[in-house]
Amino acid sequence: MKKHSILARTARRGLLACAFAALALIQIRADDSSEATPQQLGPYIVTATRTPAAPQTLGTVVDQISAADLARQQISSFKDALGGVPGAPTSSSGQSGGITSIFLRGANSNQTLFLVDGIRFSDPNTDYSVFLGGATVGAGDIIEVAQGPQSTLYGSEAIGGVVSLRAQKGAGAPTGQVSAEAGSFGTVNGSASAQGAQGPWAYNVSASGGHTQNDRPNNTFNSSNVVLRLDRTLTNTVSVGGTVRGFNSVFGDPGNRFTNAVGDFERENNWLGTLFAELVPCENFSSRITLGGQDRRLVAVTSTLGQPPAVTILTNRRAVLDWQNTVVLPAANRLTAGLTAEENTTRNTGFGAIDQRQKLFAVFADDEWSPVKNVFLTGGLRRDHFDTFGNATTGRATAAWLVVPQTLKLRASYGTGFRSPSFIDLYAKSAFFVGNPHLQPEHARGWDMGADYYLPGNRGTLSATYFQTDFHDLIESTPDFSSEENIDQARTRGVELSAKFVLPNAVEAQLSYTYLEALDLTTQTRLLRRPRNSASADVWHDFGSGVSAGMGLKEVDHRADINAQTFATVEDPDYTLVRVYAAWQVTKSLALKARIENALDKRYEEVNGYPALGFGAFAGAEWKF
Repeated sequence: MKKHSILARTARRGLLACAFAALALIQIRADDSSEATPQQLGPYIVTATRTPAAPQTLGTVVDQISAADLARQQISSFKDALGGVPGAPTSSSGQSGGITSIFLRGANSNQTLFLVDGIRFSDPNTDYSVFLGGATVGAGDIIEVAQGPQSTLYGSEAIGGVVSLRAQKGAGAPTGQVSAEAGSFGTVNGSASAQGAQGPWAYNVSASGGHTQNDRPNNTFNSSNVVLRLDRTLTNTVSVGGTVRGFNSVFGDPGNRFTNAVGDFERENNWLGTLFAELVPCENFSSRITLGGQDRRLVAVTSTLGQPPAVTILTNRRAVLDWQNTVVLPAANRLTAGLTAEENTTRNTGFGAIDQRQKLFAVFADDEWSPVKNVFLTGGLRRDHFDTFGNATTGRATAAWLVVPQTLKLRASYGTGFRSPSFIDLYAKSAFFVGNPHLQPEHARGWDMGADYYLPGNRGTLSATYFQTDFHDLIESTPDFSSEENIDQARTRGVELSAKFVLPNAVEAQLSYTYLEALDLTTQTRLLRRPRNSASADVWHDFGSGVSAGMGLKEVDHRADINAQTFATVEDPDYTLVRVYAAWQVTKSLALKARIENALDKRYEEVNGYPALGFGAFAGAEWKF
């Protein structure tokens, strides 16, 4: 065994030992409520069942991340917000603004569905990687990550799970804030937000913009983000609303460190909007209808020595109708059923010369049932019909048992998922590659089992999960690379541990650890860019008098990758990142903040050949009104 692997594993085991020791300390001192401020658990989870549900009733593993927690940790980027979620490794091909992929529970990067404000944001033809790499989280946003196959509720791509980002409804007295930050790599960021409710109206709006040069030639990144949600109560039973979200970016793309392109860049404009209406005529029935649309345009300019720059234009347009009905039945049943209709169009002037349209119609039903006190079951089915390749049927079942009410929950889930072929898979035409119109969807079967322990006084949770997912009919290139076929199989399995808790004396901590085995069963090789071991930790302390500080740690084990120069399979080394942040609440309205990223100035690459940023220091101010 390599020496660096032994040291890394020893460090990780020490981290876990500290976590369990801290939890033991909490239990010993749990009765002394005067020494700590209780941490409130999330009031409800939406993604697991498409309806609000208390976390203690769910058999699905869902992580919830609030904008307030991210603000405390001084995290604004969408990618970094996911850094503490177990089983959700991300890889960026470059520095700030670089395209980023997520491998939820070891699934392929294109087997995780992104939902934004309740509708599909990604599909096999509409990539999320630019948005994930460069977008920021709005001040009124909330993130939920549902692990394991979720196609029964959400359809294609939801094999590894679902990442949901949604704007929350404004509430309470009107409030607002503005902030500005500057620091290393020529970085300048700014944001403004406001939210509140007045009479029948509620609003939530935020805007942000940023500029950084990164530390490589031709690597400037400029971006802007806008989020708006408006709600209007018409009567006691009818409410309406809408959302608008925009992301615009320009990223200078130097390529990998062996190419260092000087003129390449990518420009993305991605807009999504929804209109929704909800009818609640009585406490046992509700109906919600959502109309949504997305317009994405990506322009990529690449240079080739001795030739004019090549310009590729990719446009994705989507129209969505989603109708969901929930009825409370006798015998502690709650049934949610509905339909989804979608039409999307993709035009790509680059590889494959794509100009295609696809229609989707799906029906789904999910039943939540509590047969006896403290036992919660769910079961669901979904049928998707695509006019391009045909049908897909998926199912899912979960169970949760509160063995000790408000203290210990045992849970398990089983589900199937699928990913539809892309237009390039089906219809691409080039001198060297032709799509295969007979491709079938990729399929998966996944299950997990675990336990959640709720600390007394709502001080936090401790969770442990074992999971396994089997993939088949994976779409891969034919032996001569001239087309695609359904040939590959894979398996991922592992263990996820997480803890979120409050210690005495105003200390909050979050820890996570994932052990992952991800194997291509066809070639008996490890799947690329999936670390076998990964861990994260964040500890924050309020010192009083308006002063607070925290420290974060991220550890990523070695992982298989492709050498950016030779294209041979290699093993990327471990890396450990440390960040430090502090804030001073000068007055009720004014706060000064500072943070250090990569405090140890670690030289590392998340993707082989693409250097990440080194040591960086940033400082800013925030004004609330």
